[in-house]
Amino acid sequence: MTDEKVVVTIEPEAAALRGQIDEDYTAAVRARDTVAVGTLRLLRAAVQELLVARTDAKRKDFGQPLTGSDVIGVINKQIKQREESAEAFDKAGHKDRAQAERDEAEVLRRYLPRQMGRDEVAVVVQSLVAELGPDFRKVMPAAARELKGKAEGRLVQEVVRELTGA
Repeated sequence: MTDEKVVVTIEPEAAALRGQIDEDYTAAVRARDTVAVGTLRLLRAAVQELLVARTDAKRKDFGQPLTGSDVIGVINKQIKQREESAEAFDKAGHKDRAQAERDEAEVLRRYLPRQMGRDEVAVVVQSLVAELGPDFRKVMPAAARELKGKAEGRLVQEVVRELTGA
């Protein structure tokens, strides 16, 4: 085993997001906002876990810098987990637990960029259809790459299906 250290760089957008999360965490601790404290603590841990994972030579993203879209991806994943948990709690009849999960998801949504609306997504998808043709299997991956983090995946898929006739 070697003692080589791998340094993962953090791009400015990711550093700014991490800084904002840390500042908000400190403010939540001071304000005794237990929902925000717990949620931001888990988010900080998830971002740190991603950063540490980048130092593992067995991973395909080994040594790659941490980007803003990586941090947004972690936030989206956390939101999705909260929403799924809220649904499960609703089905089980635990309305209070479901609401707590939704409250945590709202805390996380503050860190996402403004999501594009249906009309904005349609403009992007129309240009991709014009470029690639009306083939769902060609347009959907391109649209997903182009709109990742900017629009909900479900909305992108709906618009692509609509405009390609799939």
